[in-house]
Amino acid sequence: MTTPAAVPYEQTGRRNQKARTRDALVAAARELLGAGVTPTVEEAAAHAAVSRTTAYRYFPNQRALVGAAHPEIDRTSLLPDDPPDDPGERLALVVAETTRIVLDWEPQLRASLRLSLEPGQEPTGPVLRRGRVIGWLEDALAPLATSHPELDRRRLATAIRAATGIEAFVWLVDVAGLPREDAASTMRWTARALLRSAMVDGGPPV
Repeated sequence: MTTPAAVPYEQTGRRNQKARTRDALVAAARELLGAGVTPTVEEAAAHAAVSRTTAYRYFPNQRALVGAAHPEIDRTSLLPDDPPDDPGERLALVVAETTRIVLDWEPQLRASLRLSLEPGQEPTGPVLRRGRVIGWLEDALAPLATSHPELDRRRLATAIRAATGIEAFVWLVDVAGLPREDAASTMRWTARALLRSAMVDGGPPV
């Protein structure tokens, strides 16, 4: 016999009111993250003027709260409606958008990364949720299926994601000491360089 899935608290009874309360908690978490604080559930509750007991009904722990504050971008593609055919131009458009997301959502992404690296945590977490960035990059690289059919586009997209995500950004800013805009420009250049290299030498080894 299959056990029915638990229904999220905010989807039971008085759903509009509960949605507003959840939104207030998420907004509070994002404000605190923007101020350099990785909020606990209690801190977000206090900031949103919501009781602790109520807040825990929505978010049982800090990880769930920070995950909800992570940017939710459910688009299947970051390309315009009439995208170019050239894979380099397509990749430039997508990476420009993904680096903008990193810049705009840096506090939330840093917090998600920090929590995902805590001992005992599962390797998957809010930072890599659903692997959507890799999907966006694969979409950008789609013309390679015709021009370079031998290329493993998934592996190339993964390599580009590894060099252009929040993890690379943190290293460039915190360790290499680059200004944030320079770090973003470096990631965009790296993406183009990886594509150029892959088109010549066949891409990442299998």
